[in-house]
Amino acid sequence: MKRNVFIAMMVLFFGVLAAKADNDRVVSKDKLPVAAAKFLADNFANNKISYVKEERDFLEKNFEVVFTDGSKIEFQRNGEWKEVDCRYSEVPAAIVPELIRKYVKEHYPAEKILQIDRDRHDYEIRLSNRLELTFDKNYNIIDIDD
Repeated sequence: MKRNVFIAMMVLFFGVLAAKADNDRVVSKDKLPVAAAKFLADNFANNKISYVKEERDFLEKNFEVVFTDGSKIEFQRNGEWKEVDCRYSEVPAAIVPELIRKYVKEHYPAEKILQIDRDRHDYEIRLSNRLELTFDKNYNIIDIDD
């Protein structure tokens, strides 16, 4: 009997937790972490913000900034950028690590970097020819996907 009550309570707990997940809401720009606000001021000062969204998933909180031209930036809770997607324009050079910029310039001189995504393990970029390149944390190319 105790086991059944415990299982029922766990199902209820995870049901409530799942209901709280994916709790996205639009917030004002001043709700962004300081590091994210500085990143925007340094790299996207001339872009007009359409909206800022706070995304909550279980124990994680992220922010997404969408500009009027359709570009978007995802930030982690601490304000570090996670993904920059400029769609039709080039990602600011200051964001892209120098060794990745050098590789792209050497191997794809006519292409622009439109998107960069980073996580704990790698960097992934998308070029204007829609080619996706993945680099490890030491900036060595590990995958090319078309």
